[in-house]
Amino acid sequence: MLIPTLFNWIDGLLFVYIGLSILYLFLFAIFSRFKRSYQHPESSKKGRIVVLFPAYGEDKVIESSALSFLEQNYPRELFEVVIISDHMTEETNQKLSKIPVRLFQVTYEDSSKAKAMNEAIKRLKDESFDTVVIMDADNIVEPDFLQQINNACQSGAMAIQCHRKAKNQDTDIAVLDAASEEMNNSYFRKGHVRAGLSSALSGSGMAFNYKWFCKNVTELSSAGEDKELERLLLKQGIYIEYLDDTIVLDEKIKTSSAFYKQRQRWLATQAGSLKTAISDLPKALWHKNFDYADKLFQWMMPPRILLLGFTGIISLLLVIFKWQWSVKWWCLLYLLIFTFFLAIPKEFDNKRLESAIKKVPLLFFLMFINLFRLKGMNKKFVHTEHDTEHDAEQNSDKK
Repeated sequence: MLIPTLFNWIDGLLFVYIGLSILYLFLFAIFSRFKRSYQHPESSKKGRIVVLFPAYGEDKVIESSALSFLEQNYPRELFEVVIISDHMTEETNQKLSKIPVRLFQVTYEDSSKAKAMNEAIKRLKDESFDTVVIMDADNIVEPDFLQQINNACQSGAMAIQCHRKAKNQDTDIAVLDAASEEMNNSYFRKGHVRAGLSSALSGSGMAFNYKWFCKNVTELSSAGEDKELERLLLKQGIYIEYLDDTIVLDEKIKTSSAFYKQRQRWLATQAGSLKTAISDLPKALWHKNFDYADKLFQWMMPPRILLLGFTGIISLLLVIFKWQWSVKWWCLLYLLIFTFFLAIPKEFDNKRLESAIKKVPLLFFLMFINLFRLKGMNKKFVHTEHDTEHDAEQNSDKK
Protein backbone atom coordinates (compact mmCIF):
# COMPACT_ATOMS: atom_id res chain seq x y z
CA MET A 1 0.00 0.00 0.00
CA LEU A 2 2.87 2.38 0.74
CA ILE A 3 4.27 2.49 -2.81
CA PRO A 4 0.91 3.18 -4.57
CA THR A 5 0.13 5.86 -1.99
CA LEU A 6 3.54 7.46 -2.54
CA PHE A 7 3.01 7.51 -6.31
CA ASN A 8 -0.43 9.06 -5.77
CA TRP A 9 1.13 11.87 -3.76
CA ILE A 10 3.95 12.45 -6.27
CA ASP A 11 1.52 12.45 -9.19
CA GLY A 12 -0.82 14.83 -7.38
CA LEU A 13 1.88 17.29 -6.31
CA LEU A 14 3.49 17.38 -9.77
CA PHE A 15 0.11 17.85 -11.41
CA VAL A 16 -0.76 20.77 -9.14
CA TYR A 17 2.64 22.46 -9.62
CA ILE A 18 2.78 22.02 -13.38
CA GLY A 19 -0.95 22.62 -13.79
CA LEU A 20 -0.85 25.95 -11.93
CA SER A 21 2.12 27.05 -14.05
CA ILE A 22 0.27 26.22 -17.28
CA LEU A 23 -2.97 27.86 -16.12
CA TYR A 24 -0.96 30.98 -15.21
CA LEU A 25 0.43 31.18 -18.76
CA PHE A 26 -2.98 30.50 -20.27
CA LEU A 27 -4.61 33.26 -18.22
CA PHE A 28 -2.13 35.92 -19.32
CA ALA A 29 -2.15 34.68 -22.92
CA ILE A 30 -5.89 35.42 -22.88
CA PHE A 31 -5.33 38.87 -21.34
CA SER A 32 -2.73 39.64 -24.02
CA ARG A 33 -5.49 39.36 -26.63
CA PHE A 34 -7.49 42.20 -25.05
CA LYS A 35 -7.19 45.66 -26.56
CA ARG A 36 -5.77 48.39 -24.37
CA SER A 37 -7.84 51.56 -24.36
CA TYR A 38 -5.22 53.90 -22.85
CA GLN A 39 -2.40 55.37 -24.93
CA HIS A 40 0.19 57.87 -23.71
CA PRO A 41 -0.61 61.25 -25.30
CA GLU A 42 1.94 63.14 -27.38
CA SER A 43 3.84 65.43 -25.01
CA SER A 44 5.08 68.89 -25.94
CA LYS A 45 7.41 68.82 -22.93
CA LYS A 46 10.66 67.02 -23.67
CA GLY A 47 12.94 65.74 -20.94
CA ARG A 48 16.68 65.19 -21.09
CA ILE A 49 17.53 61.55 -21.76
CA VAL A 50 20.78 59.61 -21.40
CA VAL A 51 21.06 56.36 -23.35
CA LEU A 52 23.52 53.76 -22.00
CA PHE A 53 25.07 51.10 -24.23
CA PRO A 54 27.10 48.70 -22.02
CA ALA A 55 29.38 47.03 -24.59
CA TYR A 56 31.62 44.11 -23.65
CA GLY A 57 33.63 42.89 -26.66
CA GLU A 58 30.92 44.17 -29.00
CA ASP A 59 33.29 45.33 -31.76
CA LYS A 60 31.14 43.80 -34.52
CA VAL A 61 27.90 45.63 -33.79
CA ILE A 62 28.33 48.64 -31.51
CA GLU A 63 29.28 51.24 -34.13
CA SER A 64 26.30 50.52 -36.40
CA SER A 65 23.91 50.46 -33.41
CA ALA A 66 25.22 53.80 -32.11
CA LEU A 67 25.05 55.45 -35.55
CA SER A 68 21.51 54.16 -36.00
CA PHE A 69 20.46 55.55 -32.63
CA LEU A 70 21.72 59.02 -33.55
CA GLU A 71 18.97 59.22 -36.20
CA GLN A 72 16.30 59.85 -33.55
CA ASN A 73 13.55 62.38 -34.24
CA TYR A 74 14.25 63.99 -30.89
CA PRO A 75 16.10 67.25 -30.20
CA ARG A 76 19.79 66.36 -30.36
CA GLU A 77 20.65 68.68 -27.49
CA LEU A 78 18.25 66.76 -25.24
CA PHE A 79 19.76 63.29 -25.44
CA GLU A 80 23.20 61.82 -24.89
CA VAL A 81 24.39 58.43 -26.13
CA VAL A 82 26.96 56.89 -23.78
CA ILE A 83 28.93 53.78 -24.71
CA ILE A 84 30.69 51.93 -21.91
CA SER A 85 33.48 50.16 -23.79
CA ASP A 86 34.79 47.09 -21.98
CA HIS A 87 37.38 44.81 -23.61
CA MET A 88 36.86 46.31 -27.04
CA THR A 89 39.74 46.91 -29.45
CA GLU A 90 41.58 50.20 -29.81
CA GLU A 91 40.41 50.33 -33.43
CA THR A 92 36.77 50.16 -32.34
CA ASN A 93 37.31 52.79 -29.64
CA GLN A 94 38.91 55.12 -32.17
CA LYS A 95 35.97 54.73 -34.54
CA LEU A 96 33.54 55.46 -31.70
CA SER A 97 35.49 58.53 -30.63
CA LYS A 98 34.86 60.06 -34.08
CA ILE A 99 31.06 59.94 -33.84
CA PRO A 100 28.94 62.19 -31.58
CA VAL A 101 28.67 59.83 -28.63
CA ARG A 102 30.37 59.79 -25.25
CA LEU A 103 32.82 56.96 -24.78
CA PHE A 104 33.66 55.62 -21.33
CA GLN A 105 36.47 53.08 -21.52
CA VAL A 106 36.72 50.49 -18.74
CA THR A 107 38.50 47.17 -18.28
CA TYR A 108 37.11 44.88 -15.60
CA GLU A 109 38.64 41.58 -14.60
CA ASP A 110 35.12 40.28 -13.89
CA SER A 111 32.96 42.24 -16.29
CA SER A 112 29.22 42.71 -15.94
CA LYS A 113 26.49 44.97 -17.24
CA ALA A 114 25.81 46.11 -13.67
CA LYS A 115 29.41 47.31 -13.27
CA ALA A 116 29.25 49.14 -16.59
CA MET A 117 26.02 50.94 -15.65
CA ASN A 118 27.38 51.87 -12.22
CA GLU A 119 30.52 53.34 -13.79
CA ALA A 120 28.49 55.37 -16.28
CA ILE A 121 26.32 56.86 -13.52
CA LYS A 122 29.45 57.75 -11.50
CA ARG A 123 30.90 59.64 -14.45
CA LEU A 124 27.61 61.42 -15.10
CA LYS A 125 27.11 62.45 -11.47
CA ASP A 126 27.43 66.20 -12.15
CA GLU A 127 24.89 66.18 -14.97
CA SER A 128 21.13 66.40 -14.89
CA PHE A 129 18.82 64.06 -16.82
CA ASP A 130 15.19 63.09 -16.52
CA THR A 131 15.33 59.59 -17.97
CA VAL A 132 17.92 56.84 -18.46
CA VAL A 133 17.51 54.28 -21.24
CA ILE A 134 19.36 50.94 -21.19
CA MET A 135 20.20 49.29 -24.51
CA ASP A 136 22.20 46.27 -25.67
CA ALA A 137 25.01 46.80 -28.15
CA ASP A 138 23.12 45.02 -30.95
CA ASN A 139 19.79 46.83 -30.49
CA ILE A 140 18.21 48.84 -33.31
CA VAL A 141 15.25 51.19 -32.84
CA GLU A 142 12.93 53.36 -34.93
CA PRO A 143 13.51 57.15 -35.18
CA ASP A 144 10.53 57.93 -32.88
CA PHE A 145 11.80 55.65 -30.08
CA LEU A 146 12.87 58.41 -27.68
CA GLN A 147 9.75 60.47 -28.35
CA GLN A 148 7.59 57.50 -27.36
CA ILE A 149 9.70 56.96 -24.23
CA ASN A 150 9.34 60.65 -23.39
CA ASN A 151 5.55 60.55 -23.88
CA ALA A 152 5.28 57.75 -21.32
CA CYS A 153 7.64 59.46 -18.87
CA GLN A 154 5.78 62.77 -19.12
CA SER A 155 2.58 60.83 -18.36
CA GLY A 156 4.16 59.71 -15.09
CA ALA A 157 5.84 56.39 -15.93
CA MET A 158 8.82 55.67 -13.65
CA ALA A 159 9.88 52.41 -15.31
CA ILE A 160 9.30 51.23 -18.87
CA GLN A 161 9.90 48.11 -20.91
CA CYS A 162 9.68 48.38 -24.70
CA HIS A 163 8.72 45.60 -27.11
CA ARG A 164 11.85 43.61 -27.90
CA LYS A 165 11.55 41.85 -31.22
CA ALA A 166 13.85 39.53 -33.17
CA LYS A 167 16.29 41.18 -35.55
CA ASN A 168 17.09 37.83 -37.16
CA GLN A 169 15.50 34.42 -37.79
CA ASP A 170 18.32 32.90 -39.83
CA THR A 171 18.70 29.56 -38.01
CA ASP A 172 16.28 27.13 -36.35
CA ILE A 173 17.58 28.15 -32.91
CA ALA A 174 17.12 31.84 -33.74
CA VAL A 175 13.53 31.17 -34.84
CA LEU A 176 12.74 29.36 -31.59
CA ASP A 177 14.43 32.13 -29.57
CA ALA A 178 12.39 34.73 -31.47
CA ALA A 179 9.18 32.78 -30.74
CA SER A 180 10.15 32.51 -27.08
CA GLU A 181 10.69 36.29 -26.90
CA GLU A 182 7.23 36.92 -28.33
CA MET A 183 5.69 34.46 -25.88
CA ASN A 184 7.39 36.32 -23.03
CA ASN A 185 5.97 39.56 -24.38
CA SER A 186 2.46 38.08 -24.44
CA TYR A 187 2.54 36.40 -21.02
CA PHE A 188 4.73 38.66 -18.89
CA ARG A 189 4.40 42.06 -20.55
CA LYS A 190 1.32 42.69 -22.72
CA GLY A 191 -0.86 40.22 -20.80
CA HIS A 192 0.22 41.62 -17.47
CA VAL A 193 -0.33 45.31 -18.19
CA ARG A 194 -3.74 44.51 -19.69
CA ALA A 195 -4.59 42.72 -16.45
CA GLY A 196 -3.48 45.77 -14.45
CA LEU A 197 -0.15 44.30 -13.31
CA SER A 198 3.42 45.39 -14.01
CA SER A 199 5.35 44.32 -17.06
CA ALA A 200 8.45 42.16 -16.72
CA LEU A 201 11.79 43.65 -17.74
CA SER A 202 13.90 42.01 -20.42
CA GLY A 203 17.42 43.41 -20.05
CA SER A 204 17.38 46.08 -22.78
CA GLY A 205 14.95 48.54 -24.28
CA MET A 206 14.31 49.66 -20.70
CA ALA A 207 13.84 53.21 -19.39
CA PHE A 208 13.80 54.53 -15.83
CA ASN A 209 13.38 57.76 -13.96
CA TYR A 210 16.96 59.03 -13.78
CA LYS A 211 16.95 60.01 -10.09
CA TRP A 212 15.48 56.65 -9.09
CA PHE A 213 18.04 54.80 -11.21
CA CYS A 214 20.99 56.73 -9.75
CA LYS A 215 19.78 55.93 -6.24
CA ASN A 216 19.25 52.22 -6.89
CA VAL A 217 21.86 51.18 -9.49
CA THR A 218 24.42 50.56 -6.73
CA GLU A 219 22.22 47.68 -5.53
CA LEU A 220 22.89 45.73 -8.75
CA SER A 221 25.54 43.05 -8.41
CA SER A 222 24.53 39.87 -10.25
CA ALA A 223 24.48 38.85 -13.92
CA GLY A 224 20.67 39.16 -13.78
CA GLU A 225 20.48 42.94 -13.42
CA ASP A 226 17.00 43.06 -14.98
CA LYS A 227 15.61 40.78 -12.27
CA GLU A 228 17.35 42.83 -9.59
CA LEU A 229 15.75 45.96 -11.04
CA GLU A 230 12.34 44.24 -11.07
CA ARG A 231 12.70 43.31 -7.45
CA LEU A 232 13.71 46.85 -6.42
CA LEU A 233 10.91 48.49 -8.39
CA LEU A 234 8.11 46.16 -7.35
CA LYS A 235 9.19 46.02 -3.72
CA GLN A 236 8.99 49.81 -3.70
CA GLY A 237 5.55 49.69 -5.28
CA ILE A 238 6.66 51.22 -8.60
CA TYR A 239 4.64 50.13 -11.63
CA ILE A 240 6.53 48.94 -14.74
CA GLU A 241 4.89 50.15 -17.96
CA TYR A 242 5.04 48.23 -21.25
CA LEU A 243 5.11 49.98 -24.64
CA ASP A 244 3.95 47.35 -27.09
CA ASP A 245 4.25 49.64 -30.12
CA THR A 246 7.76 50.84 -29.28
CA ILE A 247 9.96 48.27 -31.00
CA VAL A 248 13.54 47.33 -30.13
CA LEU A 249 15.17 44.91 -32.56
CA ASP A 250 17.38 42.45 -30.70
CA GLU A 251 19.68 39.79 -32.15
CA LYS A 252 18.62 36.24 -31.30
CA ILE A 253 21.05 33.44 -30.50
CA LYS A 254 21.81 31.13 -33.42
CA THR A 255 23.34 27.94 -32.05
CA SER A 256 22.48 25.31 -29.46
CA SER A 257 25.73 26.03 -27.58
CA ALA A 258 24.78 29.72 -27.26
CA PHE A 259 21.30 28.66 -26.10
CA TYR A 260 22.84 26.41 -23.45
CA LYS A 261 25.09 29.16 -22.05
CA GLN A 262 22.45 31.87 -22.15
CA ARG A 263 19.72 29.77 -20.54
CA GLN A 264 22.13 28.49 -17.91
CA ARG A 265 22.68 32.07 -16.79
CA TRP A 266 18.96 32.86 -16.96
CA LEU A 267 18.06 29.83 -14.85
CA ALA A 268 20.73 30.68 -12.31
CA THR A 269 19.69 34.32 -11.99
CA GLN A 270 16.01 33.35 -11.66
CA ALA A 271 16.85 30.83 -8.93
CA GLY A 272 19.13 33.35 -7.21
CA SER A 273 16.48 36.08 -7.36
CA LEU A 274 13.85 33.75 -5.92
CA LYS A 275 16.17 32.65 -3.12
CA THR A 276 16.87 36.28 -2.21
CA ALA A 277 13.28 37.49 -2.39
CA ILE A 278 11.06 34.56 -1.36
CA SER A 279 11.04 35.67 2.29
CA ASP A 280 9.27 38.85 1.14
CA LEU A 281 6.21 36.94 -0.09
CA PRO A 282 4.13 36.97 3.15
CA LYS A 283 4.76 40.70 3.64
CA ALA A 284 3.92 41.45 0.00
CA LEU A 285 0.60 39.61 0.32
CA TRP A 286 -0.16 41.24 3.68
CA HIS A 287 0.39 44.72 2.24
CA LYS A 288 -1.49 43.81 -0.97
CA ASN A 289 1.58 44.31 -3.13
CA PHE A 290 0.22 41.88 -5.71
CA ASP A 291 2.72 42.98 -8.36
CA TYR A 292 5.60 41.80 -6.20
CA ALA A 293 3.82 38.61 -5.15
CA ASP A 294 3.06 37.85 -8.80
CA LYS A 295 6.73 38.30 -9.70
CA LEU A 296 7.79 35.83 -7.01
CA PHE A 297 5.31 33.29 -8.37
CA GLN A 298 6.76 33.82 -11.87
CA TRP A 299 10.21 32.96 -10.55
CA MET A 300 8.85 29.75 -9.00
CA MET A 301 7.63 28.51 -12.38
CA PRO A 302 9.79 26.20 -14.50
CA PRO A 303 10.89 27.45 -17.95
CA ARG A 304 8.41 26.68 -20.71
CA ILE A 305 10.70 24.23 -22.52
CA LEU A 306 10.91 22.20 -19.30
CA LEU A 307 7.14 22.45 -18.78
CA LEU A 308 6.60 21.06 -22.26
CA GLY A 309 9.18 18.29 -21.89
CA PHE A 310 8.17 17.11 -18.43
CA THR A 311 4.44 17.22 -19.20
CA GLY A 312 4.97 15.19 -22.37
CA ILE A 313 7.25 12.63 -20.69
CA ILE A 314 4.88 12.13 -17.74
CA SER A 315 1.92 11.73 -20.11
CA LEU A 316 3.71 9.04 -22.11
CA LEU A 317 4.99 7.16 -19.05
CA LEU A 318 1.57 7.07 -17.44
CA VAL A 319 0.04 5.62 -20.59
CA ILE A 320 2.36 2.65 -20.06
CA PHE A 321 2.04 2.27 -16.29
CA LYS A 322 -1.43 3.60 -15.45
CA TRP A 323 -3.34 5.05 -18.40
CA GLN A 324 -6.22 6.35 -16.26
CA TRP A 325 -3.83 8.80 -14.60
CA SER A 326 -2.50 9.96 -17.95
CA VAL A 327 -5.78 11.53 -19.10
CA LYS A 328 -5.42 14.64 -16.96
CA TRP A 329 -1.77 15.02 -18.08
CA TRP A 330 -2.70 14.82 -21.76
CA CYS A 331 -5.28 17.54 -21.12
CA LEU A 332 -2.55 19.69 -19.57
CA LEU A 333 -0.21 19.04 -22.48
CA TYR A 334 -2.81 20.09 -25.06
CA LEU A 335 -3.65 23.19 -23.01
CA LEU A 336 0.06 24.12 -22.86
CA ILE A 337 0.52 23.72 -26.62
CA PHE A 338 -2.62 25.79 -27.24
CA THR A 339 -1.28 28.43 -24.86
CA PHE A 340 1.99 28.59 -26.82
CA PHE A 341 0.24 29.26 -30.11
CA LEU A 342 -2.16 31.69 -28.46
CA ALA A 343 0.82 33.78 -27.33
CA ILE A 344 2.62 33.95 -30.70
CA PRO A 345 1.59 36.98 -32.82
CA LYS A 346 -0.23 36.35 -36.10
CA GLU A 347 2.51 38.05 -38.10
CA PHE A 348 5.14 35.58 -36.86
CA ASP A 349 6.63 33.31 -39.55
CA ASN A 350 4.79 30.13 -38.58
CA LYS A 351 6.08 28.09 -41.53
CA ARG A 352 9.62 28.77 -40.42
CA LEU A 353 8.60 27.91 -36.86
CA GLU A 354 7.13 24.56 -37.94
CA SER A 355 10.50 23.67 -39.45
CA ALA A 356 12.41 24.76 -36.33
CA ILE A 357 10.26 22.78 -33.87
CA LYS A 358 12.32 19.66 -34.58
CA LYS A 359 15.07 21.23 -32.43
CA VAL A 360 12.83 21.38 -29.33
CA PRO A 361 13.89 17.95 -27.91
CA LEU A 362 17.56 19.03 -28.08
CA LEU A 363 16.79 22.29 -26.29
CA PHE A 364 14.81 20.43 -23.61
CA PHE A 365 17.81 18.16 -23.02
CA LEU A 366 20.16 21.17 -22.74
CA MET A 367 17.83 22.90 -20.28
CA PHE A 368 17.53 19.73 -18.22
CA ILE A 369 21.34 19.47 -18.01
CA ASN A 370 21.46 23.12 -16.97
CA LEU A 371 19.40 22.32 -13.86
CA PHE A 372 22.46 20.58 -12.41
CA ARG A 373 25.01 23.23 -13.41
CA LEU A 374 23.71 26.44 -11.91
CA LYS A 375 26.09 26.95 -8.99
CA GLY A 376 27.73 30.36 -9.17
CA MET A 377 26.31 31.17 -12.62
CA ASN A 378 24.14 34.04 -11.36
CA LYS A 379 27.34 35.92 -10.51
CA LYS A 380 29.16 35.04 -13.72
CA PHE A 381 28.98 37.26 -16.80
CA VAL A 382 28.33 35.30 -20.02
CA HIS A 383 29.01 37.17 -23.24
CA THR A 384 26.85 36.41 -26.27
CA GLU A 385 28.64 36.71 -29.60
CA HIS A 386 26.96 38.84 -32.25
CA ASP A 387 27.23 38.95 -36.02
CA THR A 388 27.77 41.92 -38.25
CA GLU A 389 25.15 42.49 -40.92
CA HIS A 390 27.58 40.97 -43.42
CA ASP A 391 27.96 37.85 -41.28
CA ALA A 392 24.19 37.57 -40.93
CA GLU A 393 23.74 37.78 -44.71
CA GLN A 394 26.32 35.04 -45.21
CA ASN A 395 24.62 32.82 -42.64
CA SER A 396 21.27 33.41 -44.30
CA ASP A 397 22.70 32.55 -47.71
CA LYS A 398 23.94 29.21 -46.36
CA LYS A 399 20.44 28.19 -45.23
